Amino acid sequence: MTQVHVMDHPLIVHKLSLMRDKCTGSKEFREAVSEISSLLCYEASRELPMKEVEIETPVAHSKVSIISGRKVALVAILRSGMGMVEGALKLIPNAKVGHIGLYRDPKTMQPVEYYCKLPTDVAHSEVLLFDTMVATGGTMNAAIQFLKNHDVQNIKILCILAAEGAVKSIIEEHPDVEIYCAGIDPEINENGYIVPGMGDAGNRMYGTK
Repeated sequence: MTQVHVMDHPLIVHKLSLMRDKCTGSKEFREAVSEISSLLCYEASRELPMKEVEIETPVAHSKVSIISGRKVALVAILRSGMGMVEGALKLIPNAKVGHIGLYRDPKTMQPVEYYCKLPTDVAHSEVLLFDTMVATGGTMNAAIQFLKNHDVQNIKILCILAAEGAVKSIIEEHPDVEIYCAGIDPEINENGYIVPGMGDAGNRMYGTK
């Protein structure tokens, strides 16, 4: 299994460049988050199982393939992960949605949980786990472990930007989880921001400080 998938499609690369630009406003930033998320979801759902059914087209009888009905849950790490779920729902409108509230303590850089609401059948679903940025890997690793504690077996991470160190950390702690991202940057700074990055995605998405 190829564990890390960095999407190099021109549309994704272009939209990520717009998100990096400090002059991009909140509206355009949110739109880019949603659009990139749809494209990431497209790739992450490529291996959904299919089944053959019989239908009638307007002109003939036909056998066609449809998704076999595996449950999909979209789980957002609050708060910036919420902006990614919207784009994924455009492709998988019947998916159930969950939220995990984790924040990174500014002193210890360790994740702290403050909220969790998951679909009741999440253990039997393929879970797409969303966060716009994965800087240290601590929050993402905690979220993955939280899902595993709820007996989730199939997890894929969808993020827009990750730091190299965070990716290595996730691979080491959760070698069974695949990562789909738009870009990987080399480092984080002393404040825990990805460099060159795109700043604080949540603040830029919602116009807060």
